[in-house]
Amino acid sequence: MSSKKGLACIFAAAVLFSIGGLCVKMIPWNSLSINSFRSIISVGMLLVFAKVTRHKLKLTPGVFGGACAMCATTTLYTMANKLTTAANTILLQFTAPVFVILFLWLVFREKPKKLDVITCVVVFGGIACFFLDSLGTGYLAGDLVAVLSGVGYAWVFLLNKIPGGDPLFSTILGQAMGAVIGLPFLVQETKFGGAALPAAIALGVFQLGLAYIFFTTGIKYAPPVSASLMTGIEPILNPVLVALVLGEMISPLSLLGGAIVFVTIMVYNVIGARAEQKDTCQGEPV
Repeated sequence: MSSKKGLACIFAAAVLFSIGGLCVKMIPWNSLSINSFRSIISVGMLLVFAKVTRHKLKLTPGVFGGACAMCATTTLYTMANKLTTAANTILLQFTAPVFVILFLWLVFREKPKKLDVITCVVVFGGIACFFLDSLGTGYLAGDLVAVLSGVGYAWVFLLNKIPGGDPLFSTILGQAMGAVIGLPFLVQETKFGGAALPAAIALGVFQLGLAYIFFTTGIKYAPPVSASLMTGIEPILNPVLVALVLGEMISPLSLLGGAIVFVTIMVYNVIGARAEQKDTCQGEPV
């Protein structure tokens, strides 16, 4: 597969990820029910994908740890969408790289660089804007859950640091855990009319299942800098779709916080990816 096709896969994944906020808002179910339903569908698709690609699934402590992180990410993301705006949810989850920096320092004893420290300070300033705004809007609990989703997502990025890790199997097992957790709530749901069932199916098939297939395929071939830019489509498109379809708008203060978080993370990703590419090129024999 060429780098162009890899980027196309990353772009497709980002677009599919971005429908999450809209679909969750359209379903009148408990958030755990929504996550359970979409995870059941996604697990089935990913198991088929693993079989077709002959990916051997094995359970190790690293895989289980990654599964817990994935379960926390997807479950808390769905809960946050019910408790705060779609824009707040996705932008606060987008802070995950900052928590990656903190965990690398606190857990793996990797001292942060100057750029890492500056990024953390600026992003936490953006997060403060969200929470200051939430004090007057009633979204405080939802914003906190969204940040916790970002914490879980940070550990997903650290799967390769854990011995015996397997991102695909961790994704499958983590989503299966989310499905089981929400199953007692799902069986009690009675509102399947209107947009509820189609939106729930779309979440499972497209926003989780197909999106992760595209993402895990494309990330192997896409250049890091370009891939970082492509993934930035999601936090922009997600709240735009909700605003256009449901009329949910983001407040000026949250918009400021979102801009700070988004721009800072994107700049950090691009600088980091370019530095990694430069180190790789310098290490290659002439």
